[in-house]
Amino acid sequence: MEKILVVDDDLGIQKQLKWSFAGYEVIFAEDRASAIAQLRRFEPKVVTLDLGLPPDPANATEGMATLEEILELAPQTKVIVVTGNNDKKNALRAINLGAYDFYQKPIDSDTIQILVSRAMNLFNLEMENRHLAAVAPSMDKIIGQSESILAASRKAERIAQTDISTLLLGESGTGKEVFARSIHEHSLRKDKAFVAINCASIPENLLESELFGYEKGAFTGANKTTPGKIETAQNGTLFLDEIGDMPIGLQAKMLRFLQERVIERVGGRSEIPVDIRVICATHRDIPGMVAEQTFREDLYYRIGEISILIPPLRERNNDVVLLARTFLAQYNEEFKTKIKGFSEGAIKAMSQHKWPGNIRELQNKLKSAVIMAEGTHIQAEDLNLTFNNDALSIDTLNLREVREHAESRAIRNAYQIAERNMSRTAELLGVTRPTLYSLIDKYHMDDIKTG
Repeated sequence: MEKILVVDDDLGIQKQLKWSFAGYEVIFAEDRASAIAQLRRFEPKVVTLDLGLPPDPANATEGMATLEEILELAPQTKVIVVTGNNDKKNALRAINLGAYDFYQKPIDSDTIQILVSRAMNLFNLEMENRHLAAVAPSMDKIIGQSESILAASRKAERIAQTDISTLLLGESGTGKEVFARSIHEHSLRKDKAFVAINCASIPENLLESELFGYEKGAFTGANKTTPGKIETAQNGTLFLDEIGDMPIGLQAKMLRFLQERVIERVGGRSEIPVDIRVICATHRDIPGMVAEQTFREDLYYRIGEISILIPPLRERNNDVVLLARTFLAQYNEEFKTKIKGFSEGAIKAMSQHKWPGNIRELQNKLKSAVIMAEGTHIQAEDLNLTFNNDALSIDTLNLREVREHAESRAIRNAYQIAERNMSRTAELLGVTRPTLYSLIDKYHMDDIKTG
């Protein structure tokens, strides 16, 4: 049975929470010392922590100290802090210290059940991800749980320690270079160079010298002998991105290199042996180009000894949210921001968007959103996305999701009808103002002003 630690010195609250958490093993503590003792003994996944603890229950000092100690001893534990209904400032401080979420009294059983269920599910998901990473760490840079991306990742993992020529296929922005680097980093050549060149970004008359290098005096401006990308990748991996854009005239020289594993610099006469692995990528229809005679058939078979199709983001189910959370953590660190997550509207907008630019588009929108967001959670407007608030998957049978959707929609409708007056909104909904504030916080509806 899943364990929850309740830290509260009020026996009435303890009894209420024990009843609310039916189905869990509930453990109690009334102060910091007993909380830490119970944490060490039972290792609960979720803790509810009243910030007003003895010996100073009127202030949050002892509660904050308990929170810091819990997170130091068990950083993966999800701590939900419980505060008075006028103590939002300390609740936000607790979030900044690392608490998972907060809840303001009076206790509402249904609401806190949802918070605990979410926290428990997140803990279990993170634990599963850590387990999978420990068991199969080889493709750790490839993020996703959809079957399509897992199939591509498994294929990449199986070929990583071979030297088989690999062709990565997929739309622009799907992460072909990430796959190429992951294959290299888990190959026998991982300690050697990974050299990438984009065949579409270099003018045709320069691409040959970029790839094969040139001898001094080979052409005007060739003032010294210069090795090419192929040579500099010696004993490592050469990544030829957008090989479908390689000029037909250069394809014959590339084919000879792949067959003989020797090169000649531009203007040179001696053959230079090269030992490298070659990974190619393209968004183009190579078989179609072969049929049109714009790509050599023999080169196609040489570079595509094995092919991996990388799916577009729109076909990866819920991977967009998983990727978004990963990028959010990266950009928080890069820009020294403290955005906590995404509002319900932002998650719906990301899920509904078709992402024609794939992962690259997602990265760009998130980067600007992290910089421009004014609240603690990114809104759909920060991402410059819109969403259909009435849309709920017909396949959704999860009662929690249905209830959350209905509650958040009702709050927004009441808020508009009440002309953004919080007292009137609470009255229309049939709840108290503190309960309304708690629901707004729970659903991260930062666009609704609670001041």
